[in-house]
This record gives sequence, structure tokens and C-alpha cells, in this order.
Amino acid sequence: MQRILFVCTGNTCRSPMAEAILKNKAVDTIEVRSAGIYAANGSEASTHAKRVLEDNGIVHNHRSSLLTSVEVEWANLILTMTSSHKLAILQQYPHVSQKVYTLKEYSGEGFNHDVVDPYGGPLAIYEETFRELNGLIDKAIGKLK
Repeated sequence: MQRILFVCTGNTCRSPMAEAILKNKAVDTIEVRSAGIYAANGSEASTHAKRVLEDNGIVHNHRSSLLTSVEVEWANLILTMTSSHKLAILQQYPHVSQKVYTLKEYSGEGFNHDVVDPYGGPLAIYEETFRELNGLIDKAIGKLK
């Protein structure tokens, strides 16, 4: 079983959307969770993130969680939304360097490895982030098979 952990900053926008997208693809051999580097435990996903997921037929009941050693050790693969998230994980957990990538890096994007944070932006930015995450996750699934 492949255990994938998506990580962003507050675990209310990008990583919960990525988690929901991958869960919705129903790949039997993959378990998925998400967490945030600076998350407050128990917050709902942002209003626009929930709306974009619902508009795409995805139901995801999310509560944010702070990244801890429990999630880091649980995961076979940790996919971050930015290079700075990856660096923060590597600074705190240097022994997991072989399983930490940005989502874009893992998916084969050759340049900017950051998924832009839509937090506080209009619904259109969240829709763009959703489309980007969906495409990157499809590429990542292809790499896992």
C-alpha cells in the first residue's frame, strides 16, 4: 500500500484539495492524508476550496492538522506544495529525505516547483489551483504505477 501525505502551509487550501482529488480517483493501492507546516488543528477547509471541490463532484469532510512525526513516519511519499515546505520538512526530519518531493518535482515539472497558494484569493484562483493539482496528481499516479 502506497501512503501519500500532501503538505502545505495551513492545511486549509492546497493540501486538502490534493487529498480530496486523489481520494476521488479511488486508486485501491493508495492511502492519502494531508497536513500543514503551520496548521491549526481542526479548522475546516477554506470556503472556496470546499466550493471548488463540490463544483467538481468531490465530497470531502476536512479538518486541518499540524504536520507531526506521526504523519511523516506514516507516509511512504510526502508531496509538498512548495520548495519551502519541502525544505522545512527536511530541516526537521532529515532522515526522510528519500521520500520528500514537491508535487511538481515528483510529477516531472522541470522548472518552478511551487503550486501557488490561493488563500484569500477569488474563487477563480482556487479553480485554477484545482485544475493544476488535478493534472499533477494524474501525472504522479502514472509514475506510481
